[in-house]
Amino acid sequence: MKTAVVTAGTGGIGFETALGLATAGFKVTVVGRDADRGAKAVERINATQPAHPGRFLSADLASLDQVRALADRIAADHAASGEPLTVLVNNVGAMFAERADLGGVEASFVVNHLSPYLLTELLLPTLTAGAPSRIVNVTSGAVGVAKRVFDAVEPPGAYYGFHWYGRAKLANLAYTLDLARRLDGMGVSVFAADPGGAATDMTNGTLTDPKIVAPALRLLWPLVRRKFERSTSGPASAAARPSITAAADHALTGRTGLVIGPQAHPVAPFRAATDRRIAEAVRRLSETHAPPVARADA
Repeated sequence: MKTAVVTAGTGGIGFETALGLATAGFKVTVVGRDADRGAKAVERINATQPAHPGRFLSADLASLDQVRALADRIAADHAASGEPLTVLVNNVGAMFAERADLGGVEASFVVNHLSPYLLTELLLPTLTAGAPSRIVNVTSGAVGVAKRVFDAVEPPGAYYGFHWYGRAKLANLAYTLDLARRLDGMGVSVFAADPGGAATDMTNGTLTDPKIVAPALRLLWPLVRRKFERSTSGPASAAARPSITAAADHALTGRTGLVIGPQAHPVAPFRAATDRRIAEAVRRLSETHAPPVARADA
């Protein structure tokens, strides 16, 4: 039995990833906020007559409390059924035009890094028990515009959504590569998947506001935006290929710590994500703001 959990799996790239894994023989659980969208996603998956019916679990992954409850539910279900958890795909992501707080922490950092970090850490015992297993974290080319300072959960200065999104994705990419080193030899392979781009709810309309980038880029933003929008105009099914490859390709068996690029082949990781100092700073922030184990003073 091959099983997979795909977060933000009710639409866009996440749904296409779930559909691709179901077609490849996985028993797939899709996670999302909206029960109606979840039911429709499962109905569409099951209409393809997969070997195993899909299911939906409701969770708002912007809430770390709900992430914890989700992890508890998944772990308990697999323990009760005896089925291994073979694949976890952290597909969730969001970009915010205006700064927002989620539990006192900047929203982009919560959704794009702390949430998948916490879910992964809480499910590591289940994934290890189900080895050989895989973790796939979806990354973004926006890491190239990120501030590379992680002394605090949020850097000083004005808020620019595109840069803050890239910074959160850089944190998660650094964590992914560091996790691969940490789990090497334990039967759990760890990959990052770069979808390149697709027309999704996140990209549609978000990029029209030049305030999402720093002033130095605003004069050039119409040109940059058009280029970015061209790269995000393809179908979600194509953008899901890197995640499906990372999760299911037999050619990757025994390998770990790779970035699977938009053409569904390994590519060199963004250099800053390989910096051990950045990984260590991200680890400290993550353990402080989303501790995977209860603190004694809690």
